[in-house]
This record gives sequence, C-alpha cells and structure tokens, in this order.
Amino acid sequence: MNDDTVISQDAINTAVWNACDTFRGTVDPSIYKDYILTMLFLKYISDIWQDHYERYQAAHGAHPELIEELLKNERFVLPRSANFRALHEARHQPGNGERIDRALHAIEEANLGKLRDVFQDISFNSTKLGDEAQKNDILRHLLEDFARPELNLRESRVGQLDVIGNAYEFLIKNFATTAGKKAGEFYTPPEVSQLMARLMAPQEGEEICDPTCGSGSLLMKCAQLIRSRTGRRHYALYGQEAIGSTWALAKMNMFLHAEDNHRVEWGDTLRNPKLLDADGRLRRFDVVVANPPFSLEKWGHENAAKDPHQRFRRGVPPRTKGDYAFILHMVETMRPGTGRMAVVVPHGVLFRGASEGRIRQVLIEENLLDVVIGLPEKLFYGTGIPAAILVLRQNKVDDKVLFIDASRAYQDGKNQNLLRAQDVQAIIDAVQARQPIDKYAHLATREEIAGHGFNLNIPRYVNTFEDTATADLPAVRAERLKLKEELAELELKMAGYLKELGYD
Repeated sequence: MNDDTVISQDAINTAVWNACDTFRGTVDPSIYKDYILTMLFLKYISDIWQDHYERYQAAHGAHPELIEELLKNERFVLPRSANFRALHEARHQPGNGERIDRALHAIEEANLGKLRDVFQDISFNSTKLGDEAQKNDILRHLLEDFARPELNLRESRVGQLDVIGNAYEFLIKNFATTAGKKAGEFYTPPEVSQLMARLMAPQEGEEICDPTCGSGSLLMKCAQLIRSRTGRRHYALYGQEAIGSTWALAKMNMFLHAEDNHRVEWGDTLRNPKLLDADGRLRRFDVVVANPPFSLEKWGHENAAKDPHQRFRRGVPPRTKGDYAFILHMVETMRPGTGRMAVVVPHGVLFRGASEGRIRQVLIEENLLDVVIGLPEKLFYGTGIPAAILVLRQNKVDDKVLFIDASRAYQDGKNQNLLRAQDVQAIIDAVQARQPIDKYAHLATREEIAGHGFNLNIPRYVNTFEDTATADLPAVRAERLKLKEELAELELKMAGYLKELGYD
C-alpha cells in the first residue's frame, strides 16, 4: 500500500477491530479493551512523530541538532526508545510487556503536563495476559497487528480527518455493545451526544463541564460544535470521572483530539468533587452536560446532609437512587446568568414521589426546569429502558415547561435503536419553536404541572392517542346485507351442484 494513499475511517475501524482477535478467547473484553486503545494511542503518536521527523530531516538533514530542537516543540515529545517502531523491531525478543510499559512511562514523563498518571492503571506486563510465554506471544501478535499498512496513521495519509478520535469512539461503542452494562456506563451513543450538544448550543469562550465524563465523547461533541461554527478552539472543557481506566481513556481521547485546553479529574463527583475554584467552592460553568449512571445505589447518601457545598439543600435524594444527586450537583455548578444543563435520566426521575417529588417541585418552583424530552427505548448500551433528557436553565424565556414525546421516532435496530438525523432535528425544531405540536409537544404552565402534583410523566401532558375513525353504521349494514345475499346465492348454487351429483 502506498504511504500517501488517503486512509478511510472504515479501514482503520476494521483493522483495529481485527486486532482484537489477538485477545479473543484468552482475555476478557473488559480487560483487553484498555490494551487495544492504549496501543492505538501509542501507534498514532509514533506515526505522527515519524512523519514530522522525516519532514524535518528532508529540510534540515545537515543540522541534526536543529532537528532535535524542532522535535522538542511538537505538541508531544516522543523519546526514541518509546517509539512504536522500536517496540515492533524487538517483538521476537523476550520481555515485550516490560518494554511496552517502559515506553509508556517514558512518554508520560516526557509529557507530564498532558499525560500525568494516565498509564498508571495499565500494565502490558501483567499476569492478566497469561504466563510469560503466552503474554510475550500475545503482545508480539498485537504489535504485528498495529504494524499493518492499513494502520499507517501518518498525517500524509490521515489528512484533516479526525480518524483517531473516531476510531476510539468506534471501539468504545463496540466494546459497550459486547460487554453490556459495565461498558455502557461510560458510553453515550453519538446521536444522543450530538442532540445534547445542540440543545446546549455552546458558544465561543464558554466553559463546558461533564461531571461524569466517561471517555469524554459528550464534551468533545460540544467542542466540535463550536469549532464547526467558528473554526477556532476558544473554549475550555472540564470533566470528572470515577473509574480510573475510563479517566485514562478520556485523557488520551482529549490528547488525540488536540483538546489541550481541558481539565479532566479522576474521582467520585458526588463524594469528592474536584472541579473547584481558588476558594475551594464548586466551580461554575456555562454548559453542564452528563449521562450519569442510572439510579446508582451507593452514591454517598450517608454524608449528603452535611455536604460542604450544600448541593442537597433542596432535599436529600433516596439512599438507593442517586439520580437527583447528580442533577442537584449539576444545578449547583451552572453559572448564574448563562448557565444551562442537559442530563440523561431514567423515566422514574419524572414521577417518583417522596424526597424526589419534593426536589422536583422545588426545581420547578425556582423556574429552572425548561424542557423534558422522552427518548425511544433501547438507545443506550446496557439497558433497554427508555430514557429522558432534562434541560434546565438559569435564564428561561418564560415560566413554562416544554414536554416533547420523541419516543416513537427512531430507526429500529436488531439490538439497539438509533436516533436518525431527522429525529434529532425534529426535537431541536420543537425546542426552538417552544409551541404545542399535536401528539408531539406541549407547553405546560406551572399551574398545570402543580395540578398534576408536580408529576412530569410525559403522557400526562402529550396526548399521543390515535382516534379511530367513527364507524359508518348505515354503510356497515348495507355491506352486511350485500354479503348475506351473496352467501344465499352461493348456497343455491351449491345445492344445485350437489343435486346433479346425486346428493339430495
């Protein structure tokens, strides 16, 4: 394959997915996904570094010291011993796991400002990959898989396409599909992320936060929206993620998307929020988006009443359901004036009573709740239940709540349903119009919602019942008489045939 051949996203996705065959049958997907994604990262930065090195060499070959200085000014620094090519050349020797680990640690040391602690939870020298002989063999195959011509990721082949970030999303999506709920906890379908980003309409210069950011895809959808409109990266991304390996994915993903203006923290957002200002208070953001774990059982109820940030002053959520804990955290981190948020929730959040009902009432009475959107079932990996999106704003245009029932507009998939472009656009159009739409949208007053006991169950507000046509009784009677006459004629004919055959 010619090194200058433009590479397609599908070719990269297929090659990377095929590389997973090296692990299948010997290592669980929940373990090997981290190895595949980390190796993709290593291969990418090695290919880009090699591309730049050869370009500098062609221009300044007589001045090696100048080339070294130029390489130090790259977006990242790649020590020679940590290059994928060096690891691939040594693949037949013992110690592949140890060599790869040393390479990752060297890359981290050389890029501490961007990659500090990112590789601390991943070890290619782990016994999870089997005994020394099996591990060395698996890693030799892995290095050979990523050395294939299809995975030549030099800029001359990649061009302007964001193929690496897309490959991350492709792999994460496929691991979520095959690994079920555990993987689905950190994966939001790209169509839902796109919808949430468009609902928030992030603007240049704004600060955007996802307090349960997973692999970072939702944050990056917001960033892409700003770039597509302005062509610039004048914004800041913030996130926090509780699972260490997923946090590392988010950091690598940000790095691969060239999202250098970001701060992604590792820790439990509810028990230990880390996105704080200089005075130790919760930082405020223009846009807050999240797809938190649904109805998390152990979310930190025992310490909620004495929360130092007073996030639960509107009420403490139930001990075994953390949905409103995430919602209240997001509400407290909206910037006064410009702040708005979109959060994915299970439908129980709309109608469950007790403390959740009281919290819901306060949010409505404070005029924070703006839109309730019912989504189709089977959109999210790991759960078939339908979800909803709540939009809350600091500065609403009125004191009403728009309800949208988008549960019946989707592409039917075998295992997962899909929001189509026209489905997303219909929701955006309805939100912008903020007017009733027959069997789709209803603009409810606060009095109307209070009349329903602050229950937000969408069918209470959007009537999707299809009226059956009123029966035309005279026409039905005439049709019945006609059929009786035809039946009588048939009976006479049948009697005649039987008589001819000798049956009287």
